[in-house]
Amino acid sequence: MKRRAFIAGLPVFVAACGAERVWAPDEIVTAKAYRHDGPPRLTLITMKNTGSDSGAHTALMINASQRVLWDPAGTFKSDSIPERNDVLFGITPLVEQFYISYHSRVTYYTVIQELDVSPEVAEAALRSVMAYGAVPKANCTRATSQIMQGLPGFGGIKVTLFPNNLADQFATYPGVRTREYRENDSDDRTEAAQTINAALTEAQ
Repeated sequence: MKRRAFIAGLPVFVAACGAERVWAPDEIVTAKAYRHDGPPRLTLITMKNTGSDSGAHTALMINASQRVLWDPAGTFKSDSIPERNDVLFGITPLVEQFYISYHSRVTYYTVIQELDVSPEVAEAALRSVMAYGAVPKANCTRATSQIMQGLPGFGGIKVTLFPNNLADQFATYPGVRTREYRENDSDDRTEAAQTINAALTEAQ
């Protein structure tokens, strides 16, 4: 799938790398909250190098009383996507696909691992990411593995700095479903950002 073709109908949205302390107001978070009708679920998202298969980034999507995306050690900013530190709200299927598409290009692909969990586990994960705070660069997997280790039934998860290690650990849990997503767009994120900004300006 070509990112430029996909972006044409996107909502207001910008993505970038880094860590930043952000706290969206209550009224905006409440207004933008998205409740997915699927089962309570943890979705571990791992970006891998297409040449070496080495892990480059870790994120966690949580479907609980609302669906959020925990994107540690990165920023994911837009006027229409409220953020509290590294927790992004309003993760509709379109925003989910855009997040995966944005990170998938000629040099990187994305591994998506889904596991349906109890409502109690999903809510515990939601509370944990909300309480964690902004994550420094290069600590995305460490922070995510710490959160997962603290969830009921996931005490066997070992804290790690390596995205592939966490993905391999998660894969051992019964019921995990794994898929890959690849694109062949340019590795030039500046070019992608310009395309996105043009789409966002048009959508204003």
